[in-house]
Amino acid sequence: MAQLYFKYGAMGSSKTANALMARFNYEERGQRALMVKPRMDNRDGEHVICSRIGLSCPCVYFDEMRAMEEADLRAYDCVIVDEAQFLTREEVRYLVHMVDDWDIPVICYGLRSDFRGELFPGSYELLVMADKIEEVKTICWCGRKATFNARFDGEGRVLREGEQVLLGANERYVSLCRRHWMAGDLGPDFKKRGER
Repeated sequence: MAQLYFKYGAMGSSKTANALMARFNYEERGQRALMVKPRMDNRDGEHVICSRIGLSCPCVYFDEMRAMEEADLRAYDCVIVDEAQFLTREEVRYLVHMVDDWDIPVICYGLRSDFRGELFPGSYELLVMADKIEEVKTICWCGRKATFNARFDGEGRVLREGEQVLLGANERYVSLCRRHWMAGDLGPDFKKRGER
């Protein structure tokens, strides 16, 4: 029986690398996995999913997957969605439909919360609807588990206000434990980097 999985983690926790490895595992066993991402995720170019460690593969946009015929989607053994925090409630409900009515396993990877500590709409819906929820872990500069995403400006100040979505990676965000996120402390190495 198919299930809906939500694998969430802070930035830098290798969510995309895990998604690409899951695809490889399916294909290594002669099965087909459809890689999907929201259209708004254009950091790495069009129709490609790319991890920070250099792994990449072609993908379709979520709206393109929705336009596919049921028979074409049923030809896949699994659907893997990257950057799932950007999904809408209706899009998550479509994934539930794929799992429950078409028996297609769906694995979603994404952030749980934004730089303000608030849930993304897609993450909220996935936390409610997913059959299995798993944290993909990474660490803060202090060695504790990082669970928050801090957005910072050019002077290294942690930002608490602004648009929820601002695409970026290490040049705009860093993962922190709750204690250092609350304190706005990016760590001693970050301070040294800013002094150069």
